[in-house]
Amino acid sequence: SPWAHGIAVFAGVIMIVAGAFQAIEGLAGIVNDQYLVVLENYFLAFDITLWGWLHLLVGLALLAVGVFVLRGATWARVAGMILAGISALLNFIWLPYSPWWSLMVIAIDVLVIWALANYHREPAAQGTRAATS
Repeated sequence: SPWAHGIAVFAGVIMIVAGAFQAIEGLAGIVNDQYLVVLENYFLAFDITLWGWLHLLVGLALLAVGVFVLRGATWARVAGMILAGISALLNFIWLPYSPWWSLMVIAIDVLVIWALANYHREPAAQGTRAATS
């Protein structure tokens, strides 16, 4: 149905966008970790360069799985929901380093999970063949 196809396209595109945002966030942590300001006395203090690499890898994985969702791969739906969940968790921990960016990516991850969970692929209609005599 057009509705199911629209949700699948939305999920794939939004995953690609979320992956790109995640990768940019990772590059910011890798290239210039002085750009990010760390809150004092935060209970989760991590090496920003390591977190940059994690964000970059998750972002690239989201990007790749988003392409497979657009291509119609059924395994990509489950992989996309798992990756979006991991991305949301990473960004929750990343909140003190870049709060507004993290909140935006978490919101996009929630949209990805919603879109992939609501997409029910319907089987293609089988055409009827006229009996030939």
